[in-house]
Amino acid sequence: MKTSTPITTVATTDIADLLNPSPLGRRMPMAGFDEEFVDIADYIIRITDRIWHEKKIDLCLRYYSEDSVIHTLTGDIVGAKTVEANTHATLKAFPDRTLDGDNVIWSGDDREGYYSSHLITSRMTNLGASDFGPATGKRVRIRTIADCLCLKNKIIEEWLVRDNAALVLQLGFDLTKTARSQASADRDGSRNLIAALAQWRDDCGRDAARPISGSALPSPEREPAAFAEAVFGSIWNGRRVELLPAAFDFRVGAHLTAGRDLYGTVEYREYIEQVVTAIPDLKVRVDHVADIPYLADARDIAVRWSLSGTHQGDGAFGPASGAPIYIMGVTHWRVVNGRIREEWTVFDELAVLRQIETQRLNE
Repeated sequence: MKTSTPITTVATTDIADLLNPSPLGRRMPMAGFDEEFVDIADYIIRITDRIWHEKKIDLCLRYYSEDSVIHTLTGDIVGAKTVEANTHATLKAFPDRTLDGDNVIWSGDDREGYYSSHLITSRMTNLGASDFGPATGKRVRIRTIADCLCLKNKIIEEWLVRDNAALVLQLGFDLTKTARSQASADRDGSRNLIAALAQWRDDCGRDAARPISGSALPSPEREPAAFAEAVFGSIWNGRRVELLPAAFDFRVGAHLTAGRDLYGTVEYREYIEQVVTAIPDLKVRVDHVADIPYLADARDIAVRWSLSGTHQGDGAFGPASGAPIYIMGVTHWRVVNGRIREEWTVFDELAVLRQIETQRLNE
């Protein structure tokens, strides 16, 4: 299908135009999707708006498949009815929650499924009890990334990462105490998060990204998947932090979990060293890569990744515990002139601490 109308670019389009695309008509093949949706980015933005902002929660049953699976670090959410129930529960705790789409990076097709990586900023007021504690009345702002596999007008699989650590901190709760409370509730319910994540940890460790030989990184514009593999394989797994200037602009801005904002490759290197100190045997696997054009020759790249290792050192996640660790994360990179100029990374750091507190409770 050829069309003169460009595919929706969420990061550079006004919200009024996102919700009322013009002209109408397909901008890419969308077999099985409702005729109103012009492309996959449009589909993601408008169904999110309807479910969350228009409060048409029953549309979860229309846009999620009956046997859909949403993967989170604390367990899978299975089925459209469960998605609907969880949405009701979230809005009971945060009735004014917004989900503003900052970007949608996508790949795939309408035969095997479109894969979308949706970067979201949420603002909300805590007016009801939540998974983290009683209502506080506090206004909070957090970041989420939802990676969705979409086929024939349905989300059939999703990988959901939310910055719950930032949420807990803004609500005024202690992060470690909250993680310990959740780990205690797991134990009382005969559930062990470390055991539940064992297979994911093993898979990640077995298929970890491999370091490159030499110091020349693949081009992020021409070979985004190879570039992502090299960054995680060499800089993280290979501990070759000397390659940071080849991958990242010296002024890189990195927006990380729990309110961490880094500037420049020096601060980024310090962050890597803190994480490696805490998990010295860490291995990262690249699970999925998508990329789209940004402005001019710049590119936006989405990378879903996994990390496994053992919490053997003090630092990023508190005193060493010996806990086996698994992290599911998503990173968005904005690449300008061959280097990463800005990064957004989201994972559930509260769930990481919950694994650590599970280990402590079992000692």
